[in-house]
Amino acid sequence: MSVLAPQAPAEAPVEPMTGPPERRELTSVPGSGDRVFIGLMRLGAVGVVAVIAMVGLFLAVRAAQAISVAKFSFLTTQAWEPDIHHFGILGVGVNTILIALVAVVISLPVSLGLSLFISEIAPQRTKRLLVTMVDLMAAVPSVVYAIWGLEFLEGRSIGISRFLSSWFGWVPFFHVTAPGGAGGGETTFTASTFIVGMVVSLMVIPIQCSMMREGFSQAPIGEREGAYALGSTRWGMIRSVVLPFGRAGIIGGTMLGLGRALGETLAVYLIISPEFAINWHILQSGGHSISALIALRASDASPFETSALMAAGLALFLLTLGVNFIASAIVARSRSGADSDL
Repeated sequence: MSVLAPQAPAEAPVEPMTGPPERRELTSVPGSGDRVFIGLMRLGAVGVVAVIAMVGLFLAVRAAQAISVAKFSFLTTQAWEPDIHHFGILGVGVNTILIALVAVVISLPVSLGLSLFISEIAPQRTKRLLVTMVDLMAAVPSVVYAIWGLEFLEGRSIGISRFLSSWFGWVPFFHVTAPGGAGGGETTFTASTFIVGMVVSLMVIPIQCSMMREGFSQAPIGEREGAYALGSTRWGMIRSVVLPFGRAGIIGGTMLGLGRALGETLAVYLIISPEFAINWHILQSGGHSISALIALRASDASPFETSALMAAGLALFLLTLGVNFIASAIVARSRSGADSDL
């Protein structure tokens, strides 16, 4: 007698898919600790935005009287005579930008070279020492830099200023229009935008170096080793791997350093010779900045001049805020390493 094996049930026909599969929503239920942490982070973010908004609102309210009088001429007038309603920030605004640009031009190559040396070349013990020293530079009060620039650097930089004026005077920024030109006396080259820019550059270097060093550290170890495996030298590896991956840090550090230099007060206040007209000749004595103008006039200002100073502060606030926003956008949107040619 034969035993028949049981037959498997017939499988239902598989219907072909007529469209994309349904997306599954992944949800998670945060714990109490996560909820507290998220709440604190949101509170901190809202608090920062609120403080910035309150500062801008305060400046706008206090500056309304002066802006209503000066109107658009506030941006096109070089003189500063608020008592006769003839004032503006064109002169001090342009000089503020010149001081910041000089500081960034001096600090950028120093910061770039220092950050590359720390992240790629220096031994571990030397690296820790240099990182500590650069961080300590950021902790030095700005008044210390200003006094050092006034008492030590100013007199010793006259030779550099005279050299630049003698050999590169054909460049408009290095030309000296004072009597005697490049051969003028020492007072021609003291209290200049160039000297203030050198002092401010020392305050900018820690910010730039820190951001650049962080950007260079993002270069993957695999691509570094791959470059060496293909026969690259250390400089070739840095050029083809580290610099592309650190591009966002370089750009962001430069922009944040520029924002820091725009708001420097004490160095300009103590060193430079006050001048409210635009001074394109950075080696020549004279110049001013918006922050130094506020520090110079705030103590004995009339009520209307106080409103004018608040308007100047509002302009500096918006300028610095704009530079920092641009820096943040560049850092956020830069794709580090996209240009790597390995």
